[in-house]
Amino acid sequence: MKQQYSNILVPVDGSQNAEKALERAIKIAQRDHGRVEVLNVIDVKQFTSSFGGVMSGTGDMIYSTFEYIQDYLTKLKAKVNAEGFDNLGVHARFGSPRVIITEDFPNDYPIDLIVIGKTGLSAVERFFVGTVTDSVIRTAKCDVLVV
Repeated sequence: MKQQYSNILVPVDGSQNAEKALERAIKIAQRDHGRVEVLNVIDVKQFTSSFGGVMSGTGDMIYSTFEYIQDYLTKLKAKVNAEGFDNLGVHARFGSPRVIITEDFPNDYPIDLIVIGKTGLSAVERFFVGTVTDSVIRTAKCDVLVV
């Protein structure tokens, strides 16, 4: 029996691995007549300093980052639509990527598969900080495909 997926989540960060994951998710969605939700999580830690979480960036910097992500997602959606797939939603959220991808977003949308790109971190970086991909594999409540 072949597993079918109706609602697929693809976290993207602009990396080549994330774009490959999106391509794979689209193929699965086309096969299963499913929907793909593309998500970019803006990690709030990038806007804080190490001094008690005080904002180191200005509101303009945060707004600019959000605008950049929205532009990226709009272009990504237009590209996918031009290639003939239109059952796609795009989303941007602020927060911890690990929590948003494995808990918050799946609570809002009925996700039954997460297709995620493999990490680009070195072995030393993974040892010290871990990766979002590793966390998703360990904690997701649905199937996970790493591309």
